[in-house]
Amino acid sequence: MSANDLAAKVAHHMLAQEGTGPAWGIVIEEARDGYARLSMPVRADMLNGHRIVHGGMVFALADTAFAYVCNGGNEKTVAAQASIVFLGSAQEGETLVAEAEEVASAGRSGVTRVAVRTSDGRAVAEFTGTSRRLGGPVVDT
Repeated sequence: MSANDLAAKVAHHMLAQEGTGPAWGIVIEEARDGYARLSMPVRADMLNGHRIVHGGMVFALADTAFAYVCNGGNEKTVAAQASIVFLGSAQEGETLVAEAEEVASAGRSGVTRVAVRTSDGRAVAEFTGTSRRLGGPVVDT
């Protein structure tokens, strides 16, 4: 199995095991070694008091993309730290797209950056996560 096929298998397995991703309508558009692109429609129950997408939902989408990238090598990995900068907002009916890419890896640690945009390309947030590999497979190969 190629590294890209394995990363896709891991991402789809993780999504199927979650309660959150399916509940939020997260779709894996692409998952390959070191990269993932997810989308999520913004619904009325995802809005804050200003009637724009809640920052926690933006963070959750970015964090999910981060998880799929850092587990893509089929080694159980968790977040050690994450931060987000909010740059814009989205309205009900828009779709958010998170593109995640591993930018560094050393030993058991890695760094992944995630750009969250609307489907028409408007910047919503930039997320950076640091991961820690725990060991053991995510899926059977």
